[in-house]
Amino acid sequence: MDLQRLLEGCRNGERAPWDRLVARYGRLVYSIPMNMGLRSEDADDIVQATFAELLSNIDSIRDPERLGSWLATVSKRQSIRVIERRERDRRGLDSLATDIVDDDEWTRRVEEIEWVEQAMATLSDRCRRLLTELYFTDPPPAYEDIARRLGIALGSVGPTRGRCLAAMEAELARRGDVPS
Repeated sequence: MDLQRLLEGCRNGERAPWDRLVARYGRLVYSIPMNMGLRSEDADDIVQATFAELLSNIDSIRDPERLGSWLATVSKRQSIRVIERRERDRRGLDSLATDIVDDDEWTRRVEEIEWVEQAMATLSDRCRRLLTELYFTDPPPAYEDIARRLGIALGSVGPTRGRCLAAMEAELARRGDVPS
């Protein structure tokens, strides 16, 4: 099937053309973050985000022959965002370290961060991704963006957030007091 017909099928909401399109370009999209030094988990997220962006912009694709370069560009931009976010996080930890003079205070804060990260690791993938989007993304994205990226209904972001926070609170309570 040629690209024009694949795109038309995708625009019409047909599953088979979408599956063929993803199969055709998935490795290309995945290879970009991997070649930029990101982890396979990051590459998986970038593939999902890239194809979600294609889905939301499918009507704007005018030249099917340029679809591969369009997807590569989106994947590269997504990869750069991940790298920049990590760099900001690293700089934030570095500045936190310089703000804390007392070694005991620094150790306590690192233990608190690890305590929260360990609790987050016990949550479902959906909850981890949602809470990360809401509380660890700077600036926090709009609910519409979160819903699109996670593939959930806009109206379910808030209720899902509540359930995920309740699960996180239960896990933290199970673990006991904050490390000191």
